[in-house]
Amino acid sequence: MSWTETLRAGAEAVRAHRLRSTLTMLGIVIGISSVILTVGLGQGAQDQVRQQISALGSNLLIVSPGSSTDSSGMRGGFGSASTLTLRDAEAIADETAVPDAARVAPTTSTSTSLEAGETNWTSSVVGTTTSWLDVRARELSSGRFFTSAEVTSAADVVVLGPDTASELFERTSPVGQTVSVDGTPMTVVGVLTSSGASSSGSSEDDVAVVPISTAKRLTGTTSSSVSTIYVEAASADLLSAAYQEVNALLLTLHDVGADEADFSISTQASLVETANSTNETMTVLLAGIAAISLLVGGIGVMNIMLVSVTERIREIGLRKALGATPGVIRRQFLVEASLLGLTGGVVGVLIGVAGSQVLPSLIDQPVSVSPVATLGAIGTAVALGIGFGVYPASRAARLTPIDALRSE
Repeated sequence: MSWTETLRAGAEAVRAHRLRSTLTMLGIVIGISSVILTVGLGQGAQDQVRQQISALGSNLLIVSPGSSTDSSGMRGGFGSASTLTLRDAEAIADETAVPDAARVAPTTSTSTSLEAGETNWTSSVVGTTTSWLDVRARELSSGRFFTSAEVTSAADVVVLGPDTASELFERTSPVGQTVSVDGTPMTVVGVLTSSGASSSGSSEDDVAVVPISTAKRLTGTTSSSVSTIYVEAASADLLSAAYQEVNALLLTLHDVGADEADFSISTQASLVETANSTNETMTVLLAGIAAISLLVGGIGVMNIMLVSVTERIREIGLRKALGATPGVIRRQFLVEASLLGLTGGVVGVLIGVAGSQVLPSLIDQPVSVSPVATLGAIGTAVALGIGFGVYPASRAARLTPIDALRSE
């Protein structure tokens, strides 16, 4: 009996009992579609995290001040001290000291009330330098960014984030308009494009960016301290080298040892790793639940194949009497089991892919379907069919012709 005849006979046996075959495949369909969607949800969440963190800036090092201690000995959290200064930022920007750093952007940040006509809005006001736009990988939707001359002269100019601009100017273009920042009138010179990212619990699109000298004047401080120094490495491959260079330079400038460092440096890679570890745990948990559905589906295949062997004892005896070998009988039943697995896998994948198109609009969460995962799911379904069909096929092959023909 050729493989073509075996496949034809197997397909005919599956079609002859359509309802039973459909119910048998149901467990595999549910399991495969669940695997596709759970893995897709996990992958989609990881992709979303990467995009959001990349939106904060590429090849980025984030230098934050250390913790402070008050007179009573109470220690604040990381970032509560004023240990970073403009002098530190200038030293990092020196190519001889940190050759693997491309750009440096020191920042100060405070929450301040903004007013435009009769409209007011409280937003994060960031004081920085001209390199901030490139370091943070931001773009302008209209207008321009402030210039080095405006930083030097502490000009009253501001660049608004898209959310801030929409809150203050609903119907008119913000560029050229006047915004009162903490009581100081400022001219809007540009509007940022949306990054869709968030940092420290606040949206990166709800921000007002001003020259750092202007920010110092607004707060009435003459201190040169900054809240954060963003350092862009020359490339992703040089991020680690830039990290080591910045760390060594600041330890020298602050005259402290590594165990007494009054600053901390974080990278985008560490943020991605932390966020993805949670997503991976949830993906594994959900995939485990889906795997149980696959196991139930496989047991269903074995159960139905055993019933099929019982129902077709006389057919098996007749085939053996006509010269069919145990290998041929075994192959026929394995083909039937694999066809059930393959069909269930394909249908499950189709349902999973369809669900990946509909689900994001319902739960506001991206679902990324991987071609590798899709092919793997189909292969798993076929393997389940074959694996759980081995015992029924072997049982059919062991039947003797005389006993099979005698059975009622």
